[in-house]
Amino acid sequence: MNLRQLRVGETLALVGAIAVIVSLFVRNYSGPAGNVDAWNTFGPGVVLLLAAVCAALAMVITALTERSPALPVSTAVWCVLLGFIAVIAALVRALERPDHVTEVCFGAWLALAGAVAILLGAWLALRDERPSLYTPARPEPRPRP
Repeated sequence: MNLRQLRVGETLALVGAIAVIVSLFVRNYSGPAGNVDAWNTFGPGVVLLLAAVCAALAMVITALTERSPALPVSTAVWCVLLGFIAVIAALVRALERPDHVTEVCFGAWLALAGAVAILLGAWLALRDERPSLYTPARPEPRPRP
């Protein structure tokens, strides 16, 4: 297993997954009842974020361990879908105010940034990086009269 095998897309998705995991343990909201983290407001949004984290980690692991591109590409496709859903879930979590909180803190914004990084990383992992089969056409310029 060589970490240099990771391309930009997989690396970005891994950074996003780490950011989402960190956001689960830091303060997401603050209010009169005290500080609230993601585990106190556990719901569908957190589950969707965790699903995107699992997909991003699966994409990175398959990119490191598989020889053929079939499994890494299929996990990247699923990661794009789950990353898109996680961005929506993180955006809703950043805009909503559960349990009468008054302030959205660093954790909610970190989860949103991590979800966007997962989505962009998965999207970049799907790029076709093979060289072109044909050389680009370079027509001769017309002679000037």
